[in-house]
Amino acid sequence: MSFTVIVPARLKSTRLPDKPLADIAGQPMVVRVVERALQSNAERVCVATDDMRIQDAVALAGYASILTAPDHPSGTDRLAEAVDRLGLPDDAVVVNVQGDEPLIDPALIDAVAGVLQAHPEWAMATAAHRIDDPQDFRNPNVVKVICDATGRALYFSRAPIPWDRDGFASAETPALPRDGALRHIGLYAYRAGFLRTYRTLAPSALEAVEALEQLRVLWHGYAIGVHVAAHAPAPGVDTPADLDRVRQLFETISNNQNQG
Repeated sequence: MSFTVIVPARLKSTRLPDKPLADIAGQPMVVRVVERALQSNAERVCVATDDMRIQDAVALAGYASILTAPDHPSGTDRLAEAVDRLGLPDDAVVVNVQGDEPLIDPALIDAVAGVLQAHPEWAMATAAHRIDDPQDFRNPNVVKVICDATGRALYFSRAPIPWDRDGFASAETPALPRDGALRHIGLYAYRAGFLRTYRTLAPSALEAVEALEQLRVLWHGYAIGVHVAAHAPAPGVDTPADLDRVRQLFETISNNQNQG
């Protein structure tokens, strides 16, 4: 299996300023993400950034990066520019690993890339895991996905889906469906050619209503395959509290290695 990992990293963050450069056990966060991605089966890992400070930090650690335009409307558009800059052919598989996921599971990266390897007719792939907490099912900040029999996404929503009509009829608030529900994981794989096409797709009404960019892909008739993981992924970093939690995890891992 051959694929490229691209790590989009922007310096501006409202909740955590200079987030990609935040120190985690002696290295910037974006470097920790690259280190995890390199443990996957990726043929190449490259950071795509709009800031020289991130590029310098990645170069200092000995890894590859490219400088992209600062005005991309989304991370997917930044990824499309990176694909062109790297000269990837249309059939190349590209995995987008966010620059704030320093604990990303390399096996999950492989699995999402493998969905596209197994289904050459699909344009994109992503991941999900089973929801066990009814509060997560009701939470609009937890994105849900439902799939068809082949593992292709039918719909993504912030609403509780699928809606168990009979099971919810007597309940004031929706419980988990009898046959389970899936929480979407924000890890994506693309064919390079589709990333070039994506830039030409008009935004969709569903995308605007749900505030979910992936609905543009379904709206225009392209297929998104879904790998269902056995468990939830490690937490990413969005807030100072998240950063403290990840730093503690890295410290624990380092202490265990030293004791071993």
